[in-house]
Amino acid sequence: MNEKQTPIRFTVIENGCEHHISTHQGDYANLMFLLKDELQLDSFGECGGVGRCATCLVATKGISGASLIKERNEPVTLSKLGYTEESTRLSCQLYITKDLNNAEITILEI
Repeated sequence: MNEKQTPIRFTVIENGCEHHISTHQGDYANLMFLLKDELQLDSFGECGGVGRCATCLVATKGISGASLIKERNEPVTLSKLGYTEESTRLSCQLYITKDLNNAEITILEI
């Protein structure tokens, strides 16, 4: 079975509600688009995935591999807001890969 066919399952906590999400690698460009689509979040990801507005801020538990690496605008945007924890991420910078399988993602408000 190739990675496209292997389900990626994780839990999203939004306003205290737990959502169990199952998707596949390649179904969405990144986690932000999946969360907007699945949870119909208002004012989420306002910059469209550029990594500058931080309106898609999440706390992560249980991610691994390459998904731990912060790239592009993410480190600068997070540091401007005072977020230094490795677990605080911009969902637009997290790609849907097996690294998210069994993770817990909490949507944060800035």
